[in-house]
This record gives sequence, structure tokens and C-alpha cells, in this order.
Amino acid sequence: MVLVDVRETLSARASDLFLQVRPGADLEVLTALRAMVHGRAVDRRLVEATGMTVDRLEDLVRRMKQARFGVFFFGSGLTTTRGRHANVAALLMLTAELNNFTKFAAIPMRDYGNEAGADNVMSWQAGYPFGIDFTRGYPRSNPGESTAVDLLVRQDVDAALIVAADPWSTMPHGAVEHLDRIPRIVIDRKITPASRAAAVHFTTAAPGISSGGTAYRMDKVPIPLREALSSLHATDEDVLLGIHDAVVVARRARSG
Repeated sequence: MVLVDVRETLSARASDLFLQVRPGADLEVLTALRAMVHGRAVDRRLVEATGMTVDRLEDLVRRMKQARFGVFFFGSGLTTTRGRHANVAALLMLTAELNNFTKFAAIPMRDYGNEAGADNVMSWQAGYPFGIDFTRGYPRSNPGESTAVDLLVRQDVDAALIVAADPWSTMPHGAVEHLDRIPRIVIDRKITPASRAAAVHFTTAAPGISSGGTAYRMDKVPIPLREALSSLHATDEDVLLGIHDAVVVARRARSG
């Protein structure tokens, strides 16, 4: 197991090899690795500016090419540093290029339960897993422009609906700073920094415990869940459908 991170963590201590890169240098490291995979020369000074050395990256490339089956597990840190979606694109291109030599795959490590399920539903409903924009009446996805982080950083939104998430612990400072300035509606089963500061907070039944459904593992395998304990609270689905119905009624009243 090789761990690449900006600081030493418990995972680093358990790994066989730990590579510490400088914060914000993800894209440069990935670009250098892509060049080395194809045997191209890289500038040693540019590589050293990332906190790495050419020798260490060449050793990593050798390990990856010799693997019979390798997997990149990548976290949300790639999307919260400089480069954001470009970092993920570079990693996926590196994965594709390694498949010219051996078998390689890439799996995102998600922050919250059933995020893979949300991706799956968005994909078959709208054709894209995230960053979906419906403003033209049909779904579009443009990472770097239409994701929640990008919209908040550009201050393009004046209200937010947060469902089972805590942006204060996952989003970059620029996004959270604007989020603090606009009204927020939070739907969550527990109290979080987001719900404490919300204009409206709906407490819901715990998914998979007090409400049934389907959850997806990070490898996209669906797992059916049954209600184990009853709850006095409505489900996330009930609350969202209630908001939808209220909006439809208000729109009809306004137009009539």
C-alpha cells in the first residue's frame, strides 16, 4: 500500500510507502507521473517543487507497472485544493494510461454514507453523477462551473438546501464563507454545524435504521436496507416531496 498525502496520518503509518507532497501540488505530481509512465523526461526542479523527487516518482511508476492489479483510492482532498476537478481528471487519465501496461482502476473514497447511491441515481435520472445544472430546462454538467463549490465561490446562489451533508467540514473556505451569508434549509437526521446555523432545519429518520431503501457501496454494489427501528420523524424523501408539493401549489396560486 502506497499512501500519498500532504501530512502524515494513521494511514501513512500503516502503509508500505508514504509520499508526502506539498499542499496544492496534486496536479503537478499527477502530470509528472503520467509523463514517466510513457518514459518521458521531466524537469527535476519542477518535480522537487512539489515536495517529491524524480527518483521517488520513478520508483512509484515502476511499482504501478509491475502490479498485476492496482487501484487508486482517492478522497475529496483532490477536489478541495488548487486544480479541483482537473486533479481528478488527471488521476483518471493516469489510470487509463496505466491500463496500457497492466490492470488499474480508480475508486473515490466518499465522505458520507450512500454518496455512491446519489451518484447512481443522478446518472440514470439526468445522465451525470454530479454538478448538474437544470437552468436551461434540461440537465447539463460542467465540473469547475456548475458544482456546488463553484457556484458558492462565485457567489451565484442566494439560498441553499443542504440534505444530509455538512459543507462546513468538507468545502473550501471561499464556498463556506458565502454559505454563511445566505439563508439555508437543512434536512438531516442529526444536529451539525450546518443545522445549528440554518434558517430552517428538518430532523429526519435515520436512513438504513429508521427508514428502508437501497444503499450503494463505494464499488457501486447496491445493498437493500430494511427499517430496523421505528421513528417519529419523517424520511428525507417525505420532506423533499412535501417541499416539492408546496412549491407546486404556490406556483399555481401565483399563476392563477
